[in-house]
Amino acid sequence: MDKEIIFDERRFHFTDNGDGTATIVLMHGWGCDHSTLASVERTALACGYRVINVDFPGFGQSEEPEEVWGVEQYTRLIEHLIDSLSLKTPPVLLGHSFGGRVGILYSSRNPVEKLILVDAAGIKPKRTFRYYWKIYTFKILKRLMYLIFGHDEAERRLDKRRAKAGSSDYAGASPMMRRILSKVVNEDLSDRLPMIKAPTLLIWGENDTATPISDARKMEKHIPGAALVSFAGCGHYSFLDNPGQFAAVLRSFLTAK
Repeated sequence: MDKEIIFDERRFHFTDNGDGTATIVLMHGWGCDHSTLASVERTALACGYRVINVDFPGFGQSEEPEEVWGVEQYTRLIEHLIDSLSLKTPPVLLGHSFGGRVGILYSSRNPVEKLILVDAAGIKPKRTFRYYWKIYTFKILKRLMYLIFGHDEAERRLDKRRAKAGSSDYAGASPMMRRILSKVVNEDLSDRLPMIKAPTLLIWGENDTATPISDARKMEKHIPGAALVSFAGCGHYSFLDNPGQFAAVLRSFLTAK
């Protein structure tokens, strides 16, 4: 069932299916929407869960934020959503990629029955000297363009430059979502990992290049009691690359007492 709430004066869409007493909240990755996790939702429904499957602001049927959000604002949204559901018991959270960032921050400061991180982001990648030199020269260019063209025209020209130089996620995003992506990808949540108290399952593709398996091992080390399951031959979308095994692992974790 399609539903929506208002948060920060913007419309936020999610689906609400199943009538189980236990609830799981599914959170998709960057550039996706709730439909990406359709196979995961089917597995959770078959396990007897009520499934809340969100469209993060800027994706699917949810409106874009009006200002630059970070992981904090996205997490506050999920806190607001879960509060509005008036659940009798804490939810299970599942986050893929960017959704994992929100899952980490939420679980570090709120009660959660279980946490599932799938090819999750949250560990700041190691940067090369070339990367920092690129950032430094871009900041100089930005200041010069502000002086020459003024703020609005400079930002329009810079957005075009960013789109050409950035990833496919960046190039395909609106100017606002590009700014948000630039912010969230540089947020390191490593210090939040030891604060997670819920039973945590990490599911990873061993060939993931977006959030490498080394990130999963770091999460496994620093989240108390976390367990890692990895799939050979799978990439950043392990639940699509190996849906049968993924469903079996998820089912086992969701139904375990």
